[in-house]
Amino acid sequence: MEPPVNSFNAKTYLTVAGQTCTIYSLPEAAKRLGDLSRLPFSLKVLLENLLRYEDGRSVTAADVQALADWLHSQTSSREIAYRPARVLMQDFTGVPAVVDLAAMRDAMVNLGGDPNKINPLSPVDLVIDHSVMVDAFGSSSAFDENVQREFQRNHERYAFLRWGQTAFDNFRVVPPGTGICHQVNLEYIAQVVWTKEVDGETLAYPDTLVGTDSHTTMINGLAVLGWGVGGIEAEAAMLGQPISMLIPEVVGFKLTGQLPEGATATDLVLTVVQMLRQKGVVGKFVEFYGDGLDHLTLADRATIANMAPEYGATCGFFPIDHETLNYLEFSGREPDRIALVEAYAKAQGLWRDTHTPDPIFTDALALDLATVEPSLAGPKRPQDRVRLSDLAHQFKALDFPNFSGKGYAQKRSVPVAGTAYNLTDGDVVIAAITSCTNTSNPSVMIGAGLVARKARQRGLTVKPWVKTSLAPGSQVVSDYLEQAGLQTI
Repeated sequence: MEPPVNSFNAKTYLTVAGQTCTIYSLPEAAKRLGDLSRLPFSLKVLLENLLRYEDGRSVTAADVQALADWLHSQTSSREIAYRPARVLMQDFTGVPAVVDLAAMRDAMVNLGGDPNKINPLSPVDLVIDHSVMVDAFGSSSAFDENVQREFQRNHERYAFLRWGQTAFDNFRVVPPGTGICHQVNLEYIAQVVWTKEVDGETLAYPDTLVGTDSHTTMINGLAVLGWGVGGIEAEAAMLGQPISMLIPEVVGFKLTGQLPEGATATDLVLTVVQMLRQKGVVGKFVEFYGDGLDHLTLADRATIANMAPEYGATCGFFPIDHETLNYLEFSGREPDRIALVEAYAKAQGLWRDTHTPDPIFTDALALDLATVEPSLAGPKRPQDRVRLSDLAHQFKALDFPNFSGKGYAQKRSVPVAGTAYNLTDGDVVIAAITSCTNTSNPSVMIGAGLVARKARQRGLTVKPWVKTSLAPGSQVVSDYLEQAGLQTI
């Protein structure tokens, strides 16, 4: 790649905790580009990316100017070359990428070259989290049995990925049983501000990524711009190639007030999904703003960001603020990194607080958090939200002509542990708490545990034919459930 051109004199320095970092300053660039203070935060991240990679070829001065000019029309037909800082993969899509790298090394050997020169140019984290099958359930030994069978089934694949971790630079593998890739990304991998050594200097820039799972968007709750892509795009990013994209439209979502007692992050996200589906945000960025952010935990923000594929947006972005720093400290990030995140965000105009002027958006909508009610929705169409207070009426209004059982379906005999049970249509056979939407939010998970404990105290039991499963988002989730006494069989 060509060295940066720096047409806008954006390259400057930032000293934090005794360390000096090179940055590409948005305020310095604004002296030539014009006032950028009300550009959406997500577009500021893209603008910094273009400034840093301006080379006169893949990124030109006209590209940078076009992004700055977005403020005048709130839309653009300009295509830009965007280079995310890193790539996140899960095991299903990661294996083909490692196979391709191995094939490239073979080709290098055949050409008489050094195979060790074939490596990802961008950092890649591969989290093994899509291989678990629930064979055993309803017993204290279920987890150990399922993990053992997982290793037996996937031994060859895991051995190959372990080889890849030792063979390639810039490639890390998070082992199975650690957690869901998006939760591991949130709790451990993401840094909000990324750093690397370039020509003897420490370069600091926004943490950004693409991932091979649509719910990569969860990380936007931590002010890290990221979204899901296909395997080919992810491999291209892994090899240092830019992602071609149009400068997006950005829909602002203003949050005010705070959630009432009894309403959860799930109720909030179902409300947000329904509103955004009605608005129509496919292919657009959604950015959340307003004083309601002061009352949203990082976990709640991550729950909303996670559901971007369900409301159709490329991502749902939350800017850096005090809650971002609180979460970084709570999750064990280094103090110097937290100090860098705060200083960098404030120096770049990427910091949000009560005095921050509202950005200018392509379009906007608003929600008073105090109006959110307990809600239900089906697993396939979360936008079809039903308020809990309307549930009985809605259920009775549904057309179930055969649900009474007359001529509906014959009973089916299902053997469980040597005993046959007669089941009919409508019987519950699976009860699962899973997915990164649910298993990453402490208030929701602890709430589920309290309900389960209260049910046991009331003498309620699970029918023997019901397959039960709980897939915590990470080992942290398992730990706090266990310490709260909510993991008792």
